[in-house]
Amino acid sequence: MDIKESKSYNALNIALFGDYKKLEKLFNEYGAWTTAWENTKTKTEIDAEKEWEKLNEHNIKLILVKDENFPTLLKEIPFCPFGLYIKGVNLRNEDLTIAIVGTRKSSAHGKITAKNFAHSLGKANFTIISGLALGIDTAAHLGALEARARTIAVLANGLNDIYPRQNYSVAQKILKNRGTLVSEYAVNSPSLPHRFIERNRIISGLALGSIIIEAPQRSGAMATARFAIEQNREVFVVPGNFDNKNFEGSHELIKAGAALITSPEDVLKNLGLEETIEKTLQEKKILEIRKLDEKQKSVILCLQDSGEKLELDEISKSSGLEIPETGSIASLLVIQGFIKEENGKYFI
Repeated sequence: MDIKESKSYNALNIALFGDYKKLEKLFNEYGAWTTAWENTKTKTEIDAEKEWEKLNEHNIKLILVKDENFPTLLKEIPFCPFGLYIKGVNLRNEDLTIAIVGTRKSSAHGKITAKNFAHSLGKANFTIISGLALGIDTAAHLGALEARARTIAVLANGLNDIYPRQNYSVAQKILKNRGTLVSEYAVNSPSLPHRFIERNRIISGLALGSIIIEAPQRSGAMATARFAIEQNREVFVVPGNFDNKNFEGSHELIKAGAALITSPEDVLKNLGLEETIEKTLQEKKILEIRKLDEKQKSVILCLQDSGEKLELDEISKSSGLEIPETGSIASLLVIQGFIKEENGKYFI
């Protein structure tokens, strides 16, 4: 990272209020942010060093598009941001990324759907990307967090503040769970209306595809879908009632050729990742089983060898464990997801 370039870009970004076209014009004129700042700093009272210190005070990092840790997927999009401010775990070139977006005024069913999709795809090693807005976005972040999956929130304001304020606790959970907050706007930048649309190109640009859940015709989710199409990324749409305004935009996208999906498995099929994900999950499960103690392994081995649903006394007899101990171990393995239970019988 060229620290002088970064400091100069940060100062210019503040001076020009994050205006993409003005930043682009300056860079095209001077060819480097350092040169552009040297030729324009007399026109502003901004102190580049003091503004850089503000980033350090708030634990915010800045990466420029030419930095090696700038996401490759994002570099491919039209109007790629010149720089990204990040808080939390560094961005990286992640193999599996999916965006989940939808209306702020979502139904209870829509929130459950978003949460379930995020949870299932998070369990399948996807990083879940959304915009930290109320409604569908929040549900997506929470679903990822419950699955202990990585999630990235793209904000439309400076990262020293959280908008909406109601999601402050969600943002903190994201940071504690190796997640990341992202913005193209400098410290103290307000969340102006047009910035929500601008940030949506980053949400879709960071992802292999975008899942649209409950999108009215005129909504940020529709803007994200259009950006995804322009970026040659996949667009997946969960359908709903034809007379519900929350799905007018969603159904419009389906008519235009977006993939209709009703389950997380549909996303994997469309991306051609079914076998890859299954193999990854199997390898992950094998590694987790190896960490179990010998008694826990004996219960799993017993069920694997049987290939049938067994009651506790049958598992006890086969494993050589006492029934009370077998019950405790089996219950724990169910909670951890290693085995399943149905009507008092256990199976893999």
